[in-house]
Amino acid sequence: MIMEAPVASDGVTSTGYRETVKIPDRLLRRDQDRLEEAVRRKEAKENLSVSEEKIDHFSSAFNTEKTVIEELLSVCSEADRDQLSRVLEEVTSRIQQLQKFLNDSTVFLTQYELRQAQASLQKLQCGLEEKRDEFIPKKKFAFRSRNIGANMSKVIKPIRDQPASSDSGSSDGNLGVVSVVYAEQCGFSNAHSQVLTKEADEIQQRDVLLSHLTNCKVRLLGSPSTLHIKHVRDSEILCGPVSSSVFVDQCTGCTLAVPCQQLRTHNTTDTQVYLHVTSRAIIEDCTGVGFAPFTWSYDGIDADFKLAGLDFERNNWNQVDDFNWLAAGTPSPNWTVIPALERKCTWE
Repeated sequence: MIMEAPVASDGVTSTGYRETVKIPDRLLRRDQDRLEEAVRRKEAKENLSVSEEKIDHFSSAFNTEKTVIEELLSVCSEADRDQLSRVLEEVTSRIQQLQKFLNDSTVFLTQYELRQAQASLQKLQCGLEEKRDEFIPKKKFAFRSRNIGANMSKVIKPIRDQPASSDSGSSDGNLGVVSVVYAEQCGFSNAHSQVLTKEADEIQQRDVLLSHLTNCKVRLLGSPSTLHIKHVRDSEILCGPVSSSVFVDQCTGCTLAVPCQQLRTHNTTDTQVYLHVTSRAIIEDCTGVGFAPFTWSYDGIDADFKLAGLDFERNNWNQVDDFNWLAAGTPSPNWTVIPALERKCTWE
């Protein structure tokens, strides 16, 4: 008669051998899934905590610097002209640094926080421009013209160190070259069918304004601090690296090529933008806007990228936020990527 060894409660027989107990595969898989889910939840919680800490740090630092800039702007009325110039230079520098701080933080900011910060920066920029207009009046501008017929290969050269004049030159119906002189504001305004050019020494780290242009070609060879493009039709505007922001408003049928930290486009239609941007481009109240990578070049552009503080390797040209389109998961119909075969490859 064969006797089976008794089994103790711990699975070991009285003879010292452990009894093999087989656990079903489905129980093993369920246990593994439970462990993996626990790990995922832990990682998600840690990532959320890190993100919240980054956002808190950003908000604190951003608001502190914003307050400093606002206080600097508030003392402008009490400063003499020499002090005023230094204060405005300090404000310009701080706004540029704050813009860069925002650009570097976009990877972890929510859309709401990003929009709030961008709106605050725009308000600071507008405040800076208002102070300049209020306390540093622009000189009267002078028009000077010479005939160039229908040939648009010549460019506008700025008048320097000449008194304002009402001389309008000849007016025989041919296209003329118009030069505009400003004490503080740099740019071109009120031109039709012209080729307009500014060299680096004229625009380097300055605010540039292009307004009320029709059927013009503009070349800005340098690194402005800010670029404003307003009320422009059927024109081509090529610009070197911009240290902070490019603001586009009321443009129709244009081609723009520009590198910048931030692009904000308003009330613009049927316009192509060849863009290098280190944050995310923003459009609002726009239709028919196409985007492609920036491809224009000129001698010295690499040095201008360094001067502007732009990362040549970081380009978010196809990351566009439409403030009029809130349907999550559905692309905005107001902008498109320009097909590769339809993009401009050469620039005259």
